[in-house]
Amino acid sequence: MKATPENATALIIDLQEKIVPAIPEPERLLARTRFLLDGLNVFDVPLVSTRQYPKGLGETLPEIADAMKNATVFDKTTFSCLATDEIRAAFAADPRPNVVLAGIEAHICVLQTALDLLELGKTVYWVADCVASRNPFDAQIAFERAVRAGVIPTTAESLLFELTQIAGTPQFKQISKLATGRK
Repeated sequence: MKATPENATALIIDLQEKIVPAIPEPERLLARTRFLLDGLNVFDVPLVSTRQYPKGLGETLPEIADAMKNATVFDKTTFSCLATDEIRAAFAADPRPNVVLAGIEAHICVLQTALDLLELGKTVYWVADCVASRNPFDAQIAFERAVRAGVIPTTAESLLFELTQIAGTPQFKQISKLATGRK
C-alpha cells in the first residue's frame, strides 16, 4: 500500500534534550527529521509525538517541537509507545492504516513500537534517515528485524515524494524546495 496524505499518520518518538546528544551525528538526524516534518506539514498529515519520562530526559528539542505545533503529544515511561494505554487507544481509533515512524532509539522504543503497530494491523513506514540509536550496530539490527517483521523501509525524501504523487502541483513545488534546501 502506498502512503498518501489521506491514509497516513506520523509518530515521532522521543527526540528529547537529554537523549539526542548521545546519538551519533545528532545534527544530521535532526535536520532529516525536520525535513520530514516540514514535508508532512505540507500535506497536513496528523502528527503524534512522544516524550520518554520528560522529567528526567527533558523536553522535545525546540527545532523538532517547532515543526510539530499541531501534534498530539503523549508522555510515557513504556518503551513501546503502544504499551501506554492512551497511545494504543489513539492509534486503535485512528482509521488511517499507515504510520510513518521516526525517532530514537531504534533498537528500543522505535522497534518495540513498530512491532506493536504491526500487531495492531497498521502498515509501518520506518523512515531510516530519521531513526537512530546511540550505537549504530543496535540501530542496524533493529532496522533489519523490523523489516523482516513487515515494516516498510523508506527515507524522508522518498516518503515525501510518495505523498506528493504528481509533479507540477503546489505541494510538489513545496516539497522540491524543501528537498533542495531552497526557500
